[in-house]
Amino acid sequence: MGLFDLNGKAALVTGASSGIGRRQALALARAGAKVVLLGRRRQALQSAADELTGDGSEAVVLQADLEDRDTLYGIAARAAEYFGTIDILVNAAGANPRQSVEEITFDSWDRTINLNLAVPFFLARELIDGMQHAGWGRIINLASLQTVRAFKNGLAYGASKGGIAQLTRAMAQAWSAMGINCNAIAPGFFPTELTKPVFENADLVNQLAAQTAIGRNGELKDLDGLTVFLASPASDYVTGQVIFLDGGFSAK
Repeated sequence: MGLFDLNGKAALVTGASSGIGRRQALALARAGAKVVLLGRRRQALQSAADELTGDGSEAVVLQADLEDRDTLYGIAARAAEYFGTIDILVNAAGANPRQSVEEITFDSWDRTINLNLAVPFFLARELIDGMQHAGWGRIINLASLQTVRAFKNGLAYGASKGGIAQLTRAMAQAWSAMGINCNAIAPGFFPTELTKPVFENADLVNQLAAQTAIGRNGELKDLDGLTVFLASPASDYVTGQVIFLDGGFSAK
């Protein structure tokens, strides 16, 4: 197997119906992985699956609401029905309510922390037995610029993404000796459903692009290389890391 070859591997990608999750699923499939697309919206998931199978990849839809905690306990078994043991987990599902401090409620706080921080851990733990038996696995979490920076109307989201950094390190400490590497990607500003309010403001888009070292905001294709690297044998000695994919935004 080549350094970046994922043939023979099975991946589960949450939040795969759109945006970053969908693009990561596409990148993994093009590298040879069989992909299980997980999310709530069946039609959007099926559209993604059709795109992948149209390219000759193997992809299936697994509709599930990760906010329903009881659902998590059956995910590993349901996912394994398609391609066998899951080797690669990408935790791309997330929520960003964009509320001011005064607008945050217990419900919105709990939903944000649960989906962005609790679900990645409990879902990973459901899949660990299969990875441990195989002696190899990859877990890729989604961090954020707000893992290290504070943005307006992002208190709950930022808290959850700050937690992702430590969760990723703790996962690495717990599981990497078993051959299961755990890392996180911290994207800059990419055009997705979650960032739609940002990209509808042309002045803000230009301002954010100017903040990067490269001089532009992210394009979804920019996710491909790092996603495949962290999912592949090329990253055998990389674990517990949060890697910023932000065009140098966090460097300035």
